Amino acid sequence: MRRNLAKEKLAAGKPINVVAPGYSSAGLVEMLGRMGFDAVFIDCEHGPVGWEDVEHMVRAAELVDVTPIVRVQSNDPSTITRALDRGAGGVQVPHINTRAQAEAAVRAAKFAPIGHRGYAGGRASLGVKGNFTVHANAETMVIAMLEEVEALKNLDEILQVEHIDAFFIAPGDLAQSMGYPGQMDHPDVQAAVQDAVRRVRAAGRAPGVLTSNAASARRYLDLGALFIYVALASLLQPGARDFLSEFK
Repeated sequence: MRRNLAKEKLAAGKPINVVAPGYSSAGLVEMLGRMGFDAVFIDCEHGPVGWEDVEHMVRAAELVDVTPIVRVQSNDPSTITRALDRGAGGVQVPHINTRAQAEAAVRAAKFAPIGHRGYAGGRASLGVKGNFTVHANAETMVIAMLEEVEALKNLDEILQVEHIDAFFIAPGDLAQSMGYPGQMDHPDVQAAVQDAVRRVRAAGRAPGVLTSNAASARRYLDLGALFIYVALASLLQPGARDFLSEFK
């Protein structure tokens, strides 16, 4: 497991950009890293990525010094451990609605004395000089996903949990929880997201948000968000649309 540059930037109060390729491709991860992104998002909750894919994509990320963050399928200790043993620089844990769930995610991701991560090490421990558990605790990121109304109701308590690097407010599931399925841009949903960003930042923690273009990234940066996520498809679509328009 290498030095986690994205974690260092967040700890210093600097924003990071996180790109989601959306496909099981180590080559794509390498290309995105060379473009200058801080972190790459490897999605094991949705999409086609399998565990062997994770390992190859993590290796590609390490090659270009971009932090690989794996969204695990659930807040399950064995799943979190499996992602970290493959060398993930961080885990993004879905559906954190209570302080107890946030604490459980930290326990699963960190070795003692912080947590109770199962000890194996896997490829993550290769080349680490000294005590691997100390190194892993220092370098591993934990990102909590806040996706339901319940999470926002319990936000103040969740924000008290230590060793979480970012709190990602997810508009898709939040919209559904609020009664607006498929309407991430609904004014009530966006108001809830923005309010959560302000509350997270006011607590001295790092808010995370979904963006789709440079303008939305700037809007959230100005609001105080520090973990800026974008899907590769969102970045490709405008360029493809402009190019194809010349053939009509």
